[in-house]
Amino acid sequence: MCGIGGVIDINQHEVEDLEHKLNLINTLQAHRGPDENGLFTSDKRCLGLAHQRLSIIDPSTGQQPMSDDFGLTVVFNGAIYNHIELRKTLEKEYQFRSHSDTETIIAAYRKWGEDCLSHLRGMFAFAIWDEKNKVLFCARDRFGIKPFYYTKVDNKIFFASEVKAILPFIDNIEPNQKALKEYLYFQLYLGEETLFNNINQLKPAHFLKVENGQVHVKKYWEIYYDLDFEHTSNFFERKVRELLFESVDIHLRSDVPVGSYVSGGVDSSLIAGIANNKGTSAMNAFTGKFDEGELFDESQYAKLLCEEKGLNYYELTMNSGDFINSFEKIIYHLDYPLAGPGSFPQFMISELVSKHNKVVLGGQGGDEIFGGYTRYLIAYFEQCIRGAIDGTLNSGNFVVTYESIIPNLVNLRNYKPLMKQFWKKGLFEDLDRRYFRLINRAPNLKSEVNWDELSDYDPFDIFASIFNGSNVGKESYFDKMTHFDFKVLLPALLQVEDRMSMAHGVEARVPFMDHKLVEFVATAPADIKFKNGELKRLLKKSFKNEIPNAILNRKDKMGFPVPLNKWMQGEIREYILDIFSSKRAKERPFVNTDVIIDSLTNEGNFGRKTWGLLSLEMWYQQFFDNFSSFKKMASSETARIS
Repeated sequence: MCGIGGVIDINQHEVEDLEHKLNLINTLQAHRGPDENGLFTSDKRCLGLAHQRLSIIDPSTGQQPMSDDFGLTVVFNGAIYNHIELRKTLEKEYQFRSHSDTETIIAAYRKWGEDCLSHLRGMFAFAIWDEKNKVLFCARDRFGIKPFYYTKVDNKIFFASEVKAILPFIDNIEPNQKALKEYLYFQLYLGEETLFNNINQLKPAHFLKVENGQVHVKKYWEIYYDLDFEHTSNFFERKVRELLFESVDIHLRSDVPVGSYVSGGVDSSLIAGIANNKGTSAMNAFTGKFDEGELFDESQYAKLLCEEKGLNYYELTMNSGDFINSFEKIIYHLDYPLAGPGSFPQFMISELVSKHNKVVLGGQGGDEIFGGYTRYLIAYFEQCIRGAIDGTLNSGNFVVTYESIIPNLVNLRNYKPLMKQFWKKGLFEDLDRRYFRLINRAPNLKSEVNWDELSDYDPFDIFASIFNGSNVGKESYFDKMTHFDFKVLLPALLQVEDRMSMAHGVEARVPFMDHKLVEFVATAPADIKFKNGELKRLLKKSFKNEIPNAILNRKDKMGFPVPLNKWMQGEIREYILDIFSSKRAKERPFVNTDVIIDSLTNEGNFGRKTWGLLSLEMWYQQFFDNFSSFKKMASSETARIS
């Protein structure tokens, strides 16, 4: 895990103050790689690469930027888990000088060019400069585990692992209205645009190439739901076991000890248990809790797992004071607001991890791959009723009946407010419109947002193009829902995972995010993954003997709920009022701050409206109100920010 960055003049002209620009990029990303840093400049000084290193594999000889004898230089963030196997293939034609996974990227690119990406198994964002051919080749992993941002300024491309590292080089800072509307709708973003105008992210499974004065961006991988109706559930269970065991095994490749998050749910429990069994000594396991009642404390399940599997248990109790002390840092490290308040406990627990481990495993991706979100059950329940009324339950679009789904409806116990909102309008609409309504948060922001001031862009169109993607097909509503979340929600959660861990110099690895596993699970029909409305059925059946029954059969799992709305009634109310009450806050475009202040106490325990608006205001404070400091860094000889 590292921080990468660089700049290139598209027409190969010399870049002024090149070392200063590169040093500045490194300074703003120093937290991502506190062990070492390095710079590279091309012969004509038209390009520079910057790197901050967190030493995980081959600490002694894996320094970056790394160059070979053929004019290739790379900066790399992430981990190539199959680097040992790749090395055996490539060493017949390439003389390796280190044991690092970084060098396998250079060797693979030298042999296969752009197609090297199909040979890499891991999480990565990297940039390769080909001095001989004057080509810059940049790529991001299939799922967006590792970040890559870029912008074009005065015929130059600036890129980095985090947006803040390229802010000093842009002329003006403005909110992107299209992205802002997506954020207000979903607390997520649907495409390559970020909340910063003119700063894009390289989308997952894409590469960027600068060659002959042109910039090209291209997709290199896609997930296809080519359903396999020939095999039984037993076949899929055996194969899932094989693939996940293999993935965990290669994710443990490290020259430093590896720990694991444990949330008390199926996904992290499974990863931690498998990983611990593969080690020669007990693995460290980390969890967090709140003291605001059983709805906010799942530590008993995490502790149960650690006792049964023999993991070293580390627990952190968080409170409102921790939130006040960390909230500004969280938004700063995120670069821009997204997803829910789970970034707060993630930030705090990552700090705990950093005191014991440099590398930690997590269960991210299990819900999107295997279907673990309760909203799938809500949406399917409606379609079962519609199918029963219309007599179309056997049409191929439904994998459960309204009778069989009833035993699993107990999972909806804590979701009654959401169901009331969902069924208030548009009952039995088209499937895409129904799921859009289920995840759309805009109806809760009627007077808090000045919608007339925003562009007339309608997020539904892009939403529908993803939801109804040709790679999914028309057979399964379940696959359409999970596919959308895989493409949109998962990258956001992975961004949180990356930023909160990297804020403390920790490398977070996610074994569910292995493309061989993901590609295989996509071929399983929905009646195997979601029979009788059982969430994550395939995963649970595949590993029923590896997970304690108390965790496997839980009906109350809700992610990692934060008592933010409870705290707003007391401990942090004044803190939040101060954030929204400043003169600048009241002058923000697109939001009505007075209405926000008046509605602070009107939200339920798990509502995310206040979190979303609070994060947006803090984003303005961290980056817009402080933009002059970033610009000053660009012209200063010393790359520092107060």
